[in-house]
Amino acid sequence: MAVRAVLFDLDGTLVDSERESAEAMARALRAGLGIAVSQVDRDFIIGRSWVDIYQHLCAAHGALAWSRDELIAHTAAHREHVFAEVGITVLPGAVAAVERFRHLPLGLVTGSSRVEAGQALRALRLEGAFGAVVASEDVSRSKPAPDGYLAAAATLGVAPAECLVVEDSVAGIAAGRAAGARVVAVAAGNFARHDQSAAHHLLETLEALTLEFVAGL
Repeated sequence: MAVRAVLFDLDGTLVDSERESAEAMARALRAGLGIAVSQVDRDFIIGRSWVDIYQHLCAAHGALAWSRDELIAHTAAHREHVFAEVGITVLPGAVAAVERFRHLPLGLVTGSSRVEAGQALRALRLEGAFGAVVASEDVSRSKPAPDGYLAAAATLGVAPAECLVVEDSVAGIAAGRAAGARVVAVAAGNFARHDQSAAHHLLETLEALTLEFVAGL
């Protein structure tokens, strides 16, 4: 079955901003609630959505005085400052890969908030590239549940089986497979060396996600 839409993950796939997000979250919690996060708290961000992150923080530090949406908003505000200080790391071939497939419906499915996704897309200059953007607040269940990818496929009007999911994390790969899509895992942003063997195909960088490669799937 031909690929009729491509659904990209964001952090760890198109950009490497999870360390910057962790720093922004740490600054927000310290400034707003007087909470000093641990390295474990920072590392927990990698490959996970705000649903999981918020639950982890409550388990580690007790019920937070902020709601999840408030935590996201405060973190996003601090992330602007972190990006201004250190920039954002675009993973190899990311922008070119998205541009290559602009002739197809494109979706972005991320565990980041909608505000954070917008920050990254502005930095990439890809604000208008995606016909569907599904962020953490748009679904009740985060990856590895398939909800985000199913929602993106539905918005684009394409059957999940005709979608190609491009991911880096274990949870994201599982979500794509559970949605019934074909899944390509990209190693370039997998700095934690998570097991990507559940993907249908593994590429070193997005530079290898060519029109010819996808046509042959």
